[in-house]
Amino acid sequence: MTDQSLSDEIALRIGLAARTLPDTDPARLLRVLADAVGLPPTAAKLDGLTVKALRSAADGELAEMDAGPLKSALALLKGEGTDDIEPAPLPQPYSEGDIPGSIRVACASNGGELLDGHFGSCRRFLVYQVSATEARLIDCRDIDDSKAEDDKNSYRASLIEDCQVLYVASIGGPAAAKVVKREIHPIKFPDGGDARARIAALQQVLADKTPPWLAKIMGHDADERVRFERAEDEA
Repeated sequence: MTDQSLSDEIALRIGLAARTLPDTDPARLLRVLADAVGLPPTAAKLDGLTVKALRSAADGELAEMDAGPLKSALALLKGEGTDDIEPAPLPQPYSEGDIPGSIRVACASNGGELLDGHFGSCRRFLVYQVSATEARLIDCRDIDDSKAEDDKNSYRASLIEDCQVLYVASIGGPAAAKVVKREIHPIKFPDGGDARARIAALQQVLADKTPPWLAKIMGHDADERVRFERAEDEA
């Protein structure tokens, strides 16, 4: 390679940015960048890059992607946050039955205790055991797509098959179908945010007026679910 090669810093940015985009590896993102800013991509060229340019480059290869992942990728391409990606938080001890009346929630995450991941590209799943009165981070499940064989979506869904709810920044239709097939309820939060805050909001829902779909997940009988339905209709 010549002096036209990628610097280590730019290669890191591209690798991290690719992980925030669904079904995108560094080679695919580099093809888009080649059209958007030319080769080799440099810090100066990437500083002027926009989401609009990413969408239109390479005949619109990324045109259908959600704005959230594209904005996250763009920030990483510009070097924002590449030096301070937070490690996974430490789980708390948990044994089955420790939290009565609880459900298990997976959050797609790329760093720290954030809900900021696309289902198909997040680094890990943060797993919480949640009831109206207690929430505990019980596991952090790192993702290794090299173990996926032919179906990455099924592999990722299998990592959280003991969960009843999945929180993600975004998820595609085929991936959502694989999740639902395992009786996991996916919920999108395009703006992401602090995972603990999202879990706290769920606790409030559990404490107040549980919606029918969640009552079913929690194992409430039909009479109780009808009561929830009527309460919602009357609200």
